[in-house]
Amino acid sequence: MSERGTGGLSRRERQIMDVIYRLGEASVADVRSEMRDAPSYSTVRAQMSVLTKKGELTHTIVGPRYVYKPTTSKNEARTSALERVLRTFFDGSPTKAMTALLDISAADMSDEELSRLEDLLRDARREGR
Repeated sequence: MSERGTGGLSRRERQIMDVIYRLGEASVADVRSEMRDAPSYSTVRAQMSVLTKKGELTHTIVGPRYVYKPTTSKNEARTSALERVLRTFFDGSPTKAMTALLDISAADMSDEELSRLEDLLRDARREGR
């Protein structure tokens, strides 16, 4: 997987991408309505144009407006982001990342969620991952 899919984006660009991933597709007005403390319409439009030039978004014309979609699937973007987080904060170690996640969230996890994690670990061992 390349470094695309929200790599090298500004905070505001990531915020725009988050909205578009959540909605699936969106116009500038749609994005603005979903943003906290949204900048002006022209600023959002300009940032979406930059995201298009960076290859993060594509658009189609629907009536009088542009409707934008991400060029990378949410799953691909998620995988790329996790790979960057692992490299940057956990020395590439999934074990260190899982330990950190459990340190901050284990107390809030249901028995069902903990059982699901146990099943995933058991399956990973069986498959030789």
